[in-house]
Amino acid sequence: MAEKKRPFVVGVTGGVGSGKSCILQILKDSWNARIFLADDIAHELMEPGQAGWRQVKDALGEEILAADGTIDRKAMAARIFSDPAARETVNSIIHPMVWEEVRRRLFEAGEDGVRLAVVEAALPGEKVHDIYDEMWYVYTSRENRIRRLMEGRGYTREKCESIMDSQLSDEEFRRLCTFEIDNNGSLESAKEQIRKRLENRGFAA
Repeated sequence: MAEKKRPFVVGVTGGVGSGKSCILQILKDSWNARIFLADDIAHELMEPGQAGWRQVKDALGEEILAADGTIDRKAMAARIFSDPAARETVNSIIHPMVWEEVRRRLFEAGEDGVRLAVVEAALPGEKVHDIYDEMWYVYTSRENRIRRLMEGRGYTREKCESIMDSQLSDEEFRRLCTFEIDNNGSLESAKEQIRKRLENRGFAA
């Protein structure tokens, strides 16, 4: 029996409003990639009874729980926004669990014969670069991102700028990534950049 091959793993990152979801959709539809969303995995680990839920509850107290026993995300967000130590505690609990689960799912993808796997994460994370074969940065100008967020999510300009200022700069993203997609243009432009990159890596659409 032929040995199962590990999928080629691409990490996709970028600031809020950069259009990462569009890039993920192209990779899924045109390249048959299996997509993993780090934020969704984190939410799963915080469901009642899961290890993340138990440890976060023990660390922050039951006041972060809603009446039904689930974590009240607004209450937790308010807590970690105002308390850097609490934020660090939650991150130290959840992040290792997320990446352990990502590794497990990537192994399963290889067992299933998946050739291309994509992990979307808000932060590249230098400590988990061993997961990726490449890390892609989705770049969109600040003004285009603000426009998308104001039109698509109804954010105020002030809220957009506050979120962006709390994230990595373009230079920091570029330092951590191996490839940049310019997502300021058309959908076809993004598709063409992806096509060239993946064909260069031996993939065919």
